[in-house]
Amino acid sequence: MQETSTGAQRFVTFRIWRQESRNAPGGFEEFRIPYRKGLNVISCLMEIQRNPVTADGRKTTPVVWDSNCLEEVCGSCTMNINGRVRMACSALVDRLEQPITLEPLKKFPLDRDLVVDRERMFDSLKRVKAWIDLDGTHNLGPGPRQSPKDQSVMYVLSTCMTCAACVEACPQVTQNNDFVGAAAISQARLFNMNPTGAHQAEDRLHALMEDGGVHDCGKAQNCVEVCPKEIPLTTSIAAMNREVTKQAVKDLFQKEGEAHVSSGPA
Repeated sequence: MQETSTGAQRFVTFRIWRQESRNAPGGFEEFRIPYRKGLNVISCLMEIQRNPVTADGRKTTPVVWDSNCLEEVCGSCTMNINGRVRMACSALVDRLEQPITLEPLKKFPLDRDLVVDRERMFDSLKRVKAWIDLDGTHNLGPGPRQSPKDQSVMYVLSTCMTCAACVEACPQVTQNNDFVGAAAISQARLFNMNPTGAHQAEDRLHALMEDGGVHDCGKAQNCVEVCPKEIPLTTSIAAMNREVTKQAVKDLFQKEGEAHVSSGPA
């Protein structure tokens, strides 16, 4: 890491994208904060927020960003750091080249500074029914048994925190299309593997057969490279491609069977 220094004091330099609103003009502002061992990007943003003065001594507004858990669980602090999408809470200053450039995610509408509107991701999860419908008004007894093999696969898939890193890195995703992205496809696989969730498997597969579904994936494999939880997203995409193909064949035979029955005997 390269650090700027003045005398015995060492500093960390940041270039941060500032933009008051979606339609307002934006640009970079530079900040310097005293270096301490073990700093991460979030702790530096907190320091800048406490004293929002640029490197040239100009008072400015506090930087706005999203964060919550600060331990790579909630997924809310995702941003572009030195041109690569990653979690700000686990991005250590000692491992980053300076000046450290912070920019918002580009595949989502901007709200302000480093904050974006992630509604697209949640809409995609709704589209593939990434949940299990249960009647919680009475005791249903023990659920279906799951094999240890399936459990081990499902556990990894369940660690998805909707951080949007895979969506940001995907060249197939733009603000002008409706591709659901790797996270939603992988979550559809997770809930289809669940013995209770399997009763809605066909609904999820039909959702993935529509425009913006699994067939819009260009197999760039960027998603699996940037996933902070190392979820096998490309494996999920391949698995759901197979399931969608089988569902399409099943639908075809079912439609032909219904047409034959409706036509009746000659």
